[in-house]
Amino acid sequence: MANMFALILVIATLGTGILWCLDKFVFAPKRRERQAAAQAASGGELDTKTLKKVGPKPGWLETGASIFPVLAIVLIVRSFIYEPFQIPSGSMMPTLLIGDFILVEKFAYGIKDPIYQKTLIETGHPKRGDIAVFKYPEDPRLDYIKRVVGLPGDKVSYDPVAKQVTIEPNCSSGQACGSALPVTYSNVEPGDFVQTFSRRNGGEASSGFFNVPKNESREGGIRLTERKETLGDVTHRILMVPIAQDQLGIYFQQPGQQLGSWIVPPGHYFMMGDNRDNSADSRYWGFVPEENLVGKATAIWMSFEKQEGEWPTGVRLSRIGGIH
Repeated sequence: MANMFALILVIATLGTGILWCLDKFVFAPKRRERQAAAQAASGGELDTKTLKKVGPKPGWLETGASIFPVLAIVLIVRSFIYEPFQIPSGSMMPTLLIGDFILVEKFAYGIKDPIYQKTLIETGHPKRGDIAVFKYPEDPRLDYIKRVVGLPGDKVSYDPVAKQVTIEPNCSSGQACGSALPVTYSNVEPGDFVQTFSRRNGGEASSGFFNVPKNESREGGIRLTERKETLGDVTHRILMVPIAQDQLGIYFQQPGQQLGSWIVPPGHYFMMGDNRDNSADSRYWGFVPEENLVGKATAIWMSFEKQEGEWPTGVRLSRIGGIH
């Protein structure tokens, strides 16, 4: 489905571009001709202000033509170079926090048309450990952001008790896999964040994430644990809820595979959030097709202190910079 904002931007750019071309190549020459004729008739005594009145440019034409270069630059940058996104949830904590505004490199996984996102020029493919933005497979109107864990052909297994990933690269469906990718973990330690759970007006439970010193606590909160996960050459931090344990029965089950084990089909990717017990990812809804990829998250350009669905309460300038 076409991205509505992109569609509006393309239409606006085309519309103002047509006005710009008409003015430059049709209307402007005619204005100059009328002004030259008036100047000749007056014996060259007309000043610039009077000449403009002889061949005035309509306000609607001037406005449309003047904003075309701005819209064209925005369209090119947003469609093919970088696009800003806001992090709305805590599924990628501690790498990305609620309220982070990030830049996504649009050309990292191919140059695509701005409306239907069809690849025009291939420029690369996701690497294991990349943080990727993609269209949610079950509702392409939604943008998701997760970490690339499994590449096409990988066999990915997840142990919900140990909360560890196992990867056997380049497996062929139904066949034995080769040697496992080195996936290592550091010791589990108390994290910087406390998660709270509450109910509002008798509705569903909601969560909050608060940065609380390790020697302090928060009423109704559970301190998350943290450790480093190394996927081959990529090391990053992950968060876990100590008392939480996934139920295998709600995992996405791939035909011919056991629960908690998946072989990534060709042209697809297996995504997981760094906040492992607070992430709806490929464990639950399956694989991400390559055509759903939007780009690679590369930097944080602004960060606001906030909770999901609430207004910001401050600015986190220290978070501005590259994503690690």
